[in-house]
Amino acid sequence: MTGTQHGNDPEDEALARAAVDALIGQLALAPKPGLPDPRDLTARATRRDHSALRWSARALLPGLTAMAATARRTGEPGARLRADLGAIGRSTEHTVALTGGGHRGALWTLGLLVAAAALRPGAGPADTTALARQLASHPDRRAPRRPSRGSTVSARYGAAGARGEARAGFPHVRRALTALVEARAQGATEPQARLNALLTVMSTLQDTELLYTAGPMGLRHVQAGARGVLEAGGTATEPGAAALSALDADLQARGWGPRGSAPLLAGTLFLDAIGARGTARPAPVHRMP
Repeated sequence: MTGTQHGNDPEDEALARAAVDALIGQLALAPKPGLPDPRDLTARATRRDHSALRWSARALLPGLTAMAATARRTGEPGARLRADLGAIGRSTEHTVALTGGGHRGALWTLGLLVAAAALRPGAGPADTTALARQLASHPDRRAPRRPSRGSTVSARYGAAGARGEARAGFPHVRRALTALVEARAQGATEPQARLNALLTVMSTLQDTELLYTAGPMGLRHVQAGARGVLEAGGTATEPGAAALSALDADLQARGWGPRGSAPLLAGTLFLDAIGARGTARPAPVHRMP
């Protein structure tokens, strides 16, 4: 890799495809308490159409490919690369908006992880998240100077938010990856293992979306519900599955969506996919029966 390399390496698109497949895998998982999943096509009505979310997820591919290529050519997680990633991200957000929108949080998480993976191909999850942390530590000096809902809520409640999560090296992604591996080792099916990983994130994440819609008490309620599923044995056990069903029904009735957790699960599945093979080939998407 050199700074004079032109064009995209095939690995750049492979990393981007692994990231998009991880996002689609997250969308395909069910039942996700309070989050869009395939049931929205039939029995449930939520604010976002699930098929549209799957369609718009694919619109991330060119932008993520460009992020990987830029990282590979730049070669270090400095301020220059951070600025370039921000510019690509804003352009990608515009493109995704034309296809129905969504996935802003996933673009932030996956963009940093894809760039980090391109900087050091074959690195393990700890090194990849450490590189992403270095990237996130640089301010995006070209970003518009307007507060977002997430930044406003973060300031009000002292929550880390998406930026804080990245600047800490994605601790929830690392915890979720551990939960994913442990659940598989204990005999859980792939969907059950992924749901355990999601609940691991939900159980401790200071989700700014939840804080905005439900306040601190609502956030604690959701965190306690997620912990309850895990403490009951996780989704592979009958008590855990029953607790998951109850939590799902509760959040649907309240209209609460722990939306900050979903992008972090996508990031977890991305690191799992590239780490399992030492390459960017994605893992197959598993769907609930």
